[in-house]
Amino acid sequence: MTIKNKQISRIAGALILLGMITGILSIVPSVESDKFLEDVFPNKVQVLTAAIFQFCLVPIYVGFSLILYPILRRYNKSLSLGFVGFRFVSATFQLIGIILLPLFVFLSQEYSIVNSMDPAIYETAGDGLRLFRDLTNHLGVILATGMGNMLFYLILYKEKLVPYWLSFWGFSGNIVIMIASFLIIFQIIKVISIAYGLMTIPLIFQELVLAILLLTKGLTIKTNPHLLS
Repeated sequence: MTIKNKQISRIAGALILLGMITGILSIVPSVESDKFLEDVFPNKVQVLTAAIFQFCLVPIYVGFSLILYPILRRYNKSLSLGFVGFRFVSATFQLIGIILLPLFVFLSQEYSIVNSMDPAIYETAGDGLRLFRDLTNHLGVILATGMGNMLFYLILYKEKLVPYWLSFWGFSGNIVIMIASFLIIFQIIKVISIAYGLMTIPLIFQELVLAILLLTKGLTIKTNPHLLS
């Protein structure tokens, strides 16, 4: 592996770890709560802080695909472009979800004022807003990211850039998390739940292992990779 490729691998590994930390800080428990209309406004500082961290996730996730693209395109340009493209689609959904967070704060504030009067209209608006956010964050973001990751791990698997078991682990982990997103939309499980946590654990540990591998060993780059257009 050349020095440049090793540096790229290390940056990619660092972005994975940074994304995991930022992702934890971007969680918004009050918005995911069943009583979000009551909980969001009193926790508006936490909500807006989480929005900042969610915004930081956008360049981290997109940057991960862009930094690896020069290496991946040597092996399969089409799949590499698909990987990057899905990351941009995911980023778009992510930005939409961020824009919605101040609306939750505003709606919760108004609800707190009329809570003793007639809150029905705010509850209806809140349910609609919540559904739209779930479709963007828990379906749009997850599906776009998952589809892109499957293309990413397909390249890694076919070209033996990482051990087979790690590619398969990443591929299957993304399938599980995409299934979980549908279960959330159909209200079979909740985001803040043991079930969802168990479904995300395999992918979390897989990404941690991948990050460590990229930081220490890097991708197994072939001397003369074949070029595909």
